[in-house]
Amino acid sequence: MNNMSALTYLIVDDDQFLRSRLARALESRGHVVLQAQDFESARAVMADERPDRAIVDLKMPGGTGLDVLREIKLRSPATEVVLLTGYGSIANAVDAMRLGAVGYVTKPADTDQILAAFETRDAVAREPVGAIDPPSLAEAEWNHIQQVLADTGGNLSRAAVLLGIPRRTLQRKLKKLAP
Repeated sequence: MNNMSALTYLIVDDDQFLRSRLARALESRGHVVLQAQDFESARAVMADERPDRAIVDLKMPGGTGLDVLREIKLRSPATEVVLLTGYGSIANAVDAMRLGAVGYVTKPADTDQILAAFETRDAVAREPVGAIDPPSLAEAEWNHIQQVLADTGGNLSRAAVLLGIPRRTLQRKLKKLAP
């Protein structure tokens, strides 16, 4: 795909404000933008369209971004997909890449960061496999805690139970800065 030509983007996000803002930014760069607010509306768009690229939020009602990614890859394998999430998780990033995503970006992210995720996939593909540093134990723990918190809607007591640690210990861990 040539950066100088107009591309068709599909934006799938339940946050109407973010979706509209991103659509305007892409349209101002000369691209064609399709929008969907959830899994079903994305599926409806994909019934008629085959976008060049898709930007998909991970968490949304009616199905996850991974479900949308599967649907896109089923209907249009050539469509490049970048997943957006407010809760970065190594497990989700790995799942997304295994399903065919070319990038994974944590919110808040601006248009340039999202577009860079599409562009850097070529550089990553050329990089030797051993060149990627695994996360530290502290980073892995932090990401896991953040994912559990997101899954419980921020409920500390429930998250502590799921993590198998006292609530007070969880509070202390959260007061520390992310690694």
